[in-house]
Amino acid sequence: MLLDQIKKPNDIKALEPVDYDRLAEEIREFLIHSISETGGHLGSNLGVVELTMALHLAFKLPEDKIIWDVGHQSYTHKLLTGRKEGFGNLRKYGGMSGFPKRGESDCDCFDTGHSSTSLSAGLGFVRARELKGENNYVVSVIGDGALTGGMAYEALNNAARMDTNFIIVLNDNNMSISENVGGMSKYLNNVRTADHYLNMKEGIYQSLLKTRHGQVIVDSIRRAKSSVKQLVIPGMFFEDMGITYLGPVDGHDVNGLIKVLREAKRCKTAVLVHVLTQKGKGYEPAERHQARFHGAEPFDIETGVPKKMKTKANYTDVFSTVMIKLARRNPKVVAITAAMPEGTGLKRFRNVFPERFFDVGIAEQHAVTFAAGLAAAGMKPIVAVYSSFLQRAYDQILHDVCIQNLPVVFAIDRAGLVGSDGETHQGIFDLSYLSSIPNMHIMAPKNKWELSDMMKFAVAFEGPIAVRYPRGEAYDGLELFRSPIHFGKGEVLYEEEDIALLAVGSMVKVADEVRKNLKKRGYSCTLVNARFIKPIDEELIRKLCKEHKLLVTMEENVESGGFGEKVLSFVNRAGLKRKVETITLADEYVEHGNVDLLKQEVGIDADSITARVMTAYVGL
Repeated sequence: MLLDQIKKPNDIKALEPVDYDRLAEEIREFLIHSISETGGHLGSNLGVVELTMALHLAFKLPEDKIIWDVGHQSYTHKLLTGRKEGFGNLRKYGGMSGFPKRGESDCDCFDTGHSSTSLSAGLGFVRARELKGENNYVVSVIGDGALTGGMAYEALNNAARMDTNFIIVLNDNNMSISENVGGMSKYLNNVRTADHYLNMKEGIYQSLLKTRHGQVIVDSIRRAKSSVKQLVIPGMFFEDMGITYLGPVDGHDVNGLIKVLREAKRCKTAVLVHVLTQKGKGYEPAERHQARFHGAEPFDIETGVPKKMKTKANYTDVFSTVMIKLARRNPKVVAITAAMPEGTGLKRFRNVFPERFFDVGIAEQHAVTFAAGLAAAGMKPIVAVYSSFLQRAYDQILHDVCIQNLPVVFAIDRAGLVGSDGETHQGIFDLSYLSSIPNMHIMAPKNKWELSDMMKFAVAFEGPIAVRYPRGEAYDGLELFRSPIHFGKGEVLYEEEDIALLAVGSMVKVADEVRKNLKKRGYSCTLVNARFIKPIDEELIRKLCKEHKLLVTMEENVESGGFGEKVLSFVNRAGLKRKVETITLADEYVEHGNVDLLKQEVGIDADSITARVMTAYVGL
């Protein structure tokens, strides 16, 4: 196999051009078979096979730099840099990441995971290159979807002012910017990037600038040239900003891609290469069901059906159902997502209430301020977002929602450990960053019924409020405990003495297991469902301190700024003189891996907590 000949960076250059198509087929076959076993981002990777090959053929790694936006489409890049053997443990604990990681290879020059960042990072590499007097190339790859993020335009604005080469590759898999206009576009690309043209243009401009009215003449020429371009050249948005535009080009034609990339290398300014690709190319199920194969679970290759079918509703499903009910009861309820209607469970809402559904694209900052505007105008906006993505809009939550005390509901999915996507996607900071904001209120449900109750409470609440819930199957235990929700009050599930366990959200299930473990060992335990992380139930904590020797808090969040820290602070300030053991995640980033395994590794599984509680109690 040709793929077996690629063992290190730049080995692809030894292949003959006639072999490129065959290599692309082998890569697709390998990815399909590998991801069918491990799971991973399939559709996006199948779409950029030829583009990645062309980048590796046109540039020299690691001297030249390729920055992938988001980075979930970097699997072919990893194959071409000698990491084929790592795919057996892709996204598993201790194995290869599904995203670029500088610790994995010198060819991964920048760690990514969130959208719309590659242009800003690329600009940093370009300026560093100039300051250090180097002459390598910098390429930032960004998708058309990522161009809905405002950060990309901030970077484009800066890139337009550069007088040095910076290559932007726009991977457009939806043809959302422009269509290929044929031979004229290719002809103008060739003319405008030819050495003799670039040299002649620069020489004429410099000569004119030395004359008395040279600047006026140069400006007039540039304006006239732009008017002609408007008629015949696509991508004039970029041209008008001052960024040279090349394309559109077929993203599945390796030789054509190499040619246009070599043309881009000649430019002495920022240049954008517009590449048209097909997401999921080469695997029919992925072409038909792009959302499902964005991040696929292990699947049957012949049918594309997941090997492990979902048997129970997950928290996203519960949220989806309750949103329909809330909207039917209250015409002011509207839903907002940042390009994730399927992932956040709002697809059904969109189908039932299309006029009350808003997908703002990959633009979390805009989503939050847009929601603030809706709330200020009398509507009841619910922003459905993953925990790790909401942190991108911290300033908007603080400045536009909470200062005005507006009734925006934040439905925070994927809170806590999420698993295979790793550090950039773990939702382990939301309690901390949200708790720091005045007027913000935070809740977390113990099971699927409480999520429904909390969403109803949140919609009726007059102020900013967040409901955070984990990824995965919705817990249906403790179903007999369903007392009414009262603002800022916890729920006592079992009342005994000696040890009081106070758990937040997903950790209530774990705390129930810990309680059972401790009971078997002769300990008497109270179990409390905290419900509210902000404000904490100070009255209940006072009572628990009087009746118990040890308080144990449990949360799936980092220690700094979390629930446990708040309880400990209150106990100390109130002079209650009780030992508080805080079970949290360390103030560290958590790598990728199976969630259950990660919980054991970081010490928040039932057995680890049981041992820690016993040690703390004995030490009193």
